[in-house]
Amino acid sequence: MGLWNWFKSLGDSTPPRTPSPPPPSPKVLPQEWRNGPWRNKAVDLKFVEDYKSFKDNVQLRFMLYGPVGAGKSSFINSVESALRGGITVRAKTDTIGGKSYTTKYKAYKIKKGETGTHYPFVFNDVMGLEKDEGVCVEDIKLAMKGHVNNGYNFNPRSSLSKKDQDYNSDPSLNDRVHVLVCVIPGNIAGLQDDFVRKLREVRLAARDMDIPEIAILTKIDEGCPEVGKDIKNVYKSMYLKKKIEEVIENLNIRRSKMRFG
Repeated sequence: MGLWNWFKSLGDSTPPRTPSPPPPSPKVLPQEWRNGPWRNKAVDLKFVEDYKSFKDNVQLRFMLYGPVGAGKSSFINSVESALRGGITVRAKTDTIGGKSYTTKYKAYKIKKGETGTHYPFVFNDVMGLEKDEGVCVEDIKLAMKGHVNNGYNFNPRSSLSKKDQDYNSDPSLNDRVHVLVCVIPGNIAGLQDDFVRKLREVRLAARDMDIPEIAILTKIDEGCPEVGKDIKNVYKSMYLKKKIEEVIENLNIRRSKMRFG
């Protein structure tokens, strides 16, 4: 077949090149997988401004709980900053993880303009859940029932006793928790089994007390860089969509109860 064709046949016997891997999945979807609350800021602020308590002399009490470093205190600061129209940091935070920076049961009221009054709701912050220490689950249950006085210093090794001076033996409706807020960090790979067990135990206790709850996924800009670039990517993020599905599966929280913070 000729010398040239012989050389050509040798070249044709070269093993085929390894095909290139398929391109990675897009980090941001072209369409939102949930309708974003855009262009509703004025309406939302008006709703909060006009909100009236469900009963006279009773403040709607939200209690935030979750793993250490989830951003509970930061969320309270963000709400106050939005309502006050400026940056506030009354709820102290710590950027070094590992241990809970919050050690006391503390209530935060938010001033309403310059009127000297406050909004008819209050946020209660608690010590974070840790693997071996952190807040005792029994203390969270007592707080939901109104038995924990403001300023109580949490003891990771033992829960509040009825003999303790910070135990409220006769809680009023105003002392009790009316809405439970589960705060989950969106920048971690997954929740450890110990955290899931404790979170579910708190949720079941709230169910038995007929306390409604919502869940907030925080630190979403750290979990998804595309959201850090543009907050409007939050409902297009594949990462956050998957993260919400993980939380729903692990904690059995309804999708309609999930929020971003």
